[in-house]
Amino acid sequence: MVLNTFSRGMAGPSEVQLIRQRFKESSATLGMASLNVKFIKIIHVIAQKVSASLKKGGRVLICGNGGSAADAQHFAAELVGGYTNHNRAPLDVIALSTNTSNLTAIGNDYRYEDIFSRQVEAHARKGDVVIGISTSGNSANVVEAIKVAKKKGVLSVVLTGASGGKMRALADLTLRAPSDSTPRIQEAHIVAIHSVCELVERSLFGPQADHRG
Repeated sequence: MVLNTFSRGMAGPSEVQLIRQRFKESSATLGMASLNVKFIKIIHVIAQKVSASLKKGGRVLICGNGGSAADAQHFAAELVGGYTNHNRAPLDVIALSTNTSNLTAIGNDYRYEDIFSRQVEAHARKGDVVIGISTSGNSANVVEAIKVAKKKGVLSVVLTGASGGKMRALADLTLRAPSDSTPRIQEAHIVAIHSVCELVERSLFGPQADHRG
């Protein structure tokens, strides 16, 4: 059926070339990231900090917009539900984009820029970790969440693109994907997120895995 689709002209040479080009771009970005010692070290440090917080009864709060909101929810789901180890206890991790009543009430009664910072103000305690995801590093509501985390003495981590944006100067740890293209940044972020999840599981529960996915 797939071959028939090609033969009927529904996916011509230009479309095939586009797909191949996007895979090449993604591969190039991930390759640069894998060879960047600082990038890899920061992923390791993030995993260590998240593990240390959770071991002591801390909580991880994650936020982002659009595709980065989906990444925040994905991140939380892997740590609450299980990444490669589905035989371990759940971890206290919350994506701040999931409660629509919170988002709409805060956005309506205050400002859209406050939708994450007000939740950080409500839930974050010293010893917790706040993680912001923004490909530009400039998302106003994520910036405000990081500012509140800093004010409360809570460790702040951000995942951004190459420039780091405004968050680079605000956060305690900044992981900058080596690209200025939003899709390529997001692809690097998800590999980094998966790496953190695996390292956290290994730190807290050992290397056993069942790979249900």
